[in-house]
Amino acid sequence: MGVKEKRNMYATACAIIASVISVLLGYDTGVMSGAMLFIKEELKINDVQVEVLAGILNLCALVGSMAAGRTADRIGRRLTIVLASAIFFAGAILMGFAPSYPWLLAGRCVAGVGVGFALMVAPVYSAEISSTSSRGFLTSLPEFCIALGILTGYISNYLFAKLPLKYGWRTMLGIAALPSLALAFGIFAMPESPRWLVMQGRLGDAKKVLLKISNSQEESEWRMRDIKIAAGIDETCKDDVVKPASKSHGEGVWKELILRPSATVKRILIAVIGIHFFQHATGIGAVVIYSPRIFKAAGIQDKNKLLLATIGVGFTKCSFVLVATFLIDKVGRRTLLLTGTGGMIASLAGLGLGLTVIDHTKKQLMWVVVLCIVTVLTYVAFYSISLGPITWVYSSEIFPLRLRAQGASIGVAVNRVMNATISMTFISLYKAITIGGAFFLFAGIGILAWMFFYFFYPETKGKTLEEIEELFSRRPRLMSAQEYGRGVELGNKANVGG
Repeated sequence: MGVKEKRNMYATACAIIASVISVLLGYDTGVMSGAMLFIKEELKINDVQVEVLAGILNLCALVGSMAAGRTADRIGRRLTIVLASAIFFAGAILMGFAPSYPWLLAGRCVAGVGVGFALMVAPVYSAEISSTSSRGFLTSLPEFCIALGILTGYISNYLFAKLPLKYGWRTMLGIAALPSLALAFGIFAMPESPRWLVMQGRLGDAKKVLLKISNSQEESEWRMRDIKIAAGIDETCKDDVVKPASKSHGEGVWKELILRPSATVKRILIAVIGIHFFQHATGIGAVVIYSPRIFKAAGIQDKNKLLLATIGVGFTKCSFVLVATFLIDKVGRRTLLLTGTGGMIASLAGLGLGLTVIDHTKKQLMWVVVLCIVTVLTYVAFYSISLGPITWVYSSEIFPLRLRAQGASIGVAVNRVMNATISMTFISLYKAITIGGAFFLFAGIGILAWMFFYFFYPETKGKTLEEIEELFSRRPRLMSAQEYGRGVELGNKANVGG
């Protein structure tokens, strides 16, 4: 293969369709930030109930994500996407017609289970149908769709805020059922993951899919050979159907992941858990969900202006995630991750400073208001080119094939727990240590995150999914800078040679 590989448009289209389900999570997150202003007014709920409402979706997503790995191994990646879409549809309908706070919570819980399924299966499916040179681009599409959903949610807040109070927030939440219907139609045009088909012993079906998602017969053949080896099947086997591997449905996977992991699996598991933990521990949930409160603390009081300011947050996130999708296979995961995290730290410190000055000043200082708005936007921008998409890229590509679905589900579970923790405690946190202090705390966590990424994450650009396991198996200790350099060089050579 040449230096620059042509992107397969069929594989790209399949990844886009699979990623549409991530719009649902983004929309729900974005729309809830504004809807809570109106829900609190109509249902007369207190701040604790607001925090529960914001975070309950993520706790229920934990249930969905833990079930999704085993489900995806049993019924396939494609049908798992259908199941996730159906569950979210039911939750959106419940929220849209909720007559009271308990019904609203019930709808959020049901939607959360669907979100948990979606967050695990969409990146895994995208990673398994993509080629080496476009894997970062396709695997980061779910994060772009989350960002697009958040922006759509913010715009929905602004538009439907003009409806009567009783109907406004219900329309905001209920309309999320529409994308899940669209996905139900699009899903039938998608093939199953060839790697899952090989795990089931369906080699003939896998070959047909690989011919469609590869640019040449030669590429499909070497991809098939690598998948066979990873699945424990003789690479010279010419049969169309063979006996599935004993662990093809997930039997024994939890034992291999948790109870008796190898040194390589331990390192992969620590890397996945770490990046999912820091993705939310650095405060993105507080900024996205509570951005109206942050802007209000910064001095913007009018509701319409608050909602317009949040649209700016959504537009920034969407734009920079799109930038990241085109850079991730060129610049590399590691460079974007370290650069973006550094920018997040500086932005969080600036936001903490601005909000602290406002807390200790009686009159409004315009430069401080501008500082707060700018640092919120720069924080979101840096997050969106680094931790946002790269979390999903890393966690879907570094697990061995036999462990990928259930390993990714562990990462999603950690992700949802941290999202719920931040969502359900942010108001209480800033009341305890001030809103400026909360963002200084996030900046401190960001410094720990940068150090963790520096020592634990090699460059995986240009490596096949089957080769990445070898990259981690060569790491008996924390990598030195020189070893990282060799990892990057190996990745570049693989990209050149195909």
